[in-house]
Amino acid sequence: MNSKLQIISGAFRGRKLKLPPDARPTQNRARIALFNMLECGIVDFGQKMHIWDAFAGSGAFGMECLSRYADARVLFTDVAPTSIKTVRDNLATLAIGARASVIQTDAIGAIEKYAPDVNMVFVDAPYTTPELGRAFVARLAHAVRGGTILIWEQEVGNDILPNENEWQIIRDKTYGRARFFILKKI
Repeated sequence: MNSKLQIISGAFRGRKLKLPPDARPTQNRARIALFNMLECGIVDFGQKMHIWDAFAGSGAFGMECLSRYADARVLFTDVAPTSIKTVRDNLATLAIGARASVIQTDAIGAIEKYAPDVNMVFVDAPYTTPELGRAFVARLAHAVRGGTILIWEQEVGNDILPNENEWQIIRDKTYGRARFFILKKI
């Protein structure tokens, strides 16, 4: 599927990304704003980044990380075979070696397996099922280490707030129909 979705910055800047059918990707301008916030002191990019793009779709968030941060490793998961194929097709155009893993799995069911090893998670559950995002974030809180950064995208109007006993809200920003929480595990 042709799209205007592309990698914004870094080694693969300008690369066009394919989209799976019925995708609703995070728009380029929203990703620009998101990464600007992250790079203004929210994330310690001096450490090795182990990133999980949990509901990967096209994989745009994880690929942006691979492009920007030479030492980053990214795990892409999605339950949809079409999304997994799209992520693999998009990754095939990048020279990243073994820095990415693509696994077809249910993200919520995979939390105990993958969450302890990551220090940043991007969750963008389908807008049509906001309860998936809520369930993922609630369960993730019991599996990640303190200090882990969570970027939670949801549709404006869902008003699903993170548990402030488990997550510190670093930023709460809206771009178009997307609301982003940048959270840090307490």
